[in-house]
Amino acid sequence: MLKSKKMSLLLACVLLLSIIAVGCSNGAKESATGGTDKVIEISYGHGFMPDTPHHQSAIKFKEEVEKATDGRVKVTVFPSGQLGSAREMFEGLQMGTQEIALVPTARISGFAPELQLFDLPFLFPDRETGYKVMDGEVGTELLDKLSQQGVKGVAFYEDGYKHFTANKAVATVNDFKGVKFRTMESPIIISQFKALGAVPVPIDFGELYNSLQLGVVEGQENPLVTIESNKFYEVQSHLTLSEHAYLAHVLIFSNDWFSKLPEDIQEILYEKGREIAQWQRQAVQDEEIKYIQTIRDAGTTVVELTDEQKNELKEATKSVHDEYSKQFGSEILEKTYAEIKKYQ
Repeated sequence: MLKSKKMSLLLACVLLLSIIAVGCSNGAKESATGGTDKVIEISYGHGFMPDTPHHQSAIKFKEEVEKATDGRVKVTVFPSGQLGSAREMFEGLQMGTQEIALVPTARISGFAPELQLFDLPFLFPDRETGYKVMDGEVGTELLDKLSQQGVKGVAFYEDGYKHFTANKAVATVNDFKGVKFRTMESPIIISQFKALGAVPVPIDFGELYNSLQLGVVEGQENPLVTIESNKFYEVQSHLTLSEHAYLAHVLIFSNDWFSKLPEDIQEILYEKGREIAQWQRQAVQDEEIKYIQTIRDAGTTVVELTDEQKNELKEATKSVHDEYSKQFGSEILEKTYAEIKKYQ
């Protein structure tokens, strides 16, 4: 009987300790969002190599956030697509398995099709005008559309202006006729190449280098940072500095996760994300001079368009703007035109 009582007492103690442990565990989880006594750990993913301004901006974000929060927040940066493709990272934010991502607008247009605004050929007359549009009413409206997908849009970063590479000079509309160009699976971009008389071939970015090398496609478009870091100049004989369209990245947070954070942490994350966008844009511009030199030194012919040639390409692709309006309504495009006119 005594032995039985001792056993019952022991089991009761074990049960009590288990309850206490669960309570402590739950308290620790709550403190992660309540901000009282546990470090908030953040996974920040992007698809660029460590030597790019994109990764440098992510590291800058990490350092400034951790400093501003006095160690209450720890940011771990995962470059080079370690957390998956742009689409997979976007879905990770939706599911709450990832907190922050920096992704190209063109690669997530399936979630927010209006973001294809940035893909429109010859939309921004210069970078500074583009920045004002992105940071103004139009940019805010586009970022807000992401909330419908469970994601918080913070700020537009950049890859920069896109340029053409091919195995010949492409400077006039006639040069594009029948040339197979790799495209992303974006209706607007596909329409751009069709308007130029080229043959658009959607190919996954990870297969692009080999596709160029094997002649599956004869050309492609990308900003200089992408052309240089992925060494596309090794398998293309010509680079045309066309500045024909702009490729933006967008910094996004998991909305459900973000909404549960303490207000002061929310403010720091949001403000740092927007501040560093300005730094990153300038860093991309600074690096582009080096990218062009690297490409020239590799033996690639660099073609600079005349104003007349650029205007010819612009006129040939005007129909793509009309297509955007038909798909998504003319309101946002008309607002963009108005803002561009205001800043000229």
